[in-house]
Amino acid sequence: MIKETIFQRSASPQHARSEWLSTTLIWTVVGLVIGALLWLLTDIFWHGIGQISWDFLTTQPLNAGREGGIAPILVSTGLIVGVCMSVAMPLGVGTAVLLAEFTAPESWLGRLVRLSLDALAGVPSIVFGLFGNAFFCKTLGLGFSILSGGLTLACMVLPILIRSTQEGFRAVPEEYRRSAAALGLSRTATLWELLLPAAMPGLVVGFLLGLGRAIAETAALIFTSGYVDRMPESIWDSGRALSVHIFDLAMNISGGESHAYGSALVLVTILVLINGTVAWLAERFRKARILVV
Repeated sequence: MIKETIFQRSASPQHARSEWLSTTLIWTVVGLVIGALLWLLTDIFWHGIGQISWDFLTTQPLNAGREGGIAPILVSTGLIVGVCMSVAMPLGVGTAVLLAEFTAPESWLGRLVRLSLDALAGVPSIVFGLFGNAFFCKTLGLGFSILSGGLTLACMVLPILIRSTQEGFRAVPEEYRRSAAALGLSRTATLWELLLPAAMPGLVVGFLLGLGRAIAETAALIFTSGYVDRMPESIWDSGRALSVHIFDLAMNISGGESHAYGSALVLVTILVLINGTVAWLAERFRKARILVV
């Protein structure tokens, strides 16, 4: 009787109409999202592909960026991201290890760190830029430099790195820890010899996600790394990131739209490659029955 009632209810015209409306709404939203993405990529590709050449990638900007290439911009971007990840990775992994392996989830320290991470993740990038300008540029005397920009970005990507790495450690089966304890291994040996290799998928995915966030950042770098478009000689020099270069050409330079589109195409290509790598690695780890969150 119960099965028949459920079947009759699911087969009723009202239920069928409701299911059809839900399915239509879902596919409409999916279509709008995909359409917006395709429109954005097509627009950038259509206007930017004409600027892409070997000279564009290997020469210096001329005439305030209206002519020439983006070689110093790419070098500055690489240095800023390199500083960012060099600082953020050890801090992120260390904090994740502390939270996942040495701190009880409900302890006051664990709750405090999680609350701090949630707060950091919700802070607008412009606020990070103001903080970086006040602390790194002025208080520490680093000035507008690649080092200041990289350190500011490191503060921004820490929540991503810590969360991804922490979930990677949590995905390691508890039997690994019990087996290591039964063999008499110390917690340090268990961490280095067993847990870190097993949690490596989370570390790799977190690194790539943080890398993508750092490369695409603009607002924080305007206040820290500067606008200088010449080739940097060291991380103490000012340097213009690719995203800042696009902003400057589009908003401040008359006649710079064509080179802005070319630079945007380069940036989007880098981001697509990073996100594609993340998706490929996640699928590979999933097939290997290693959980990646």
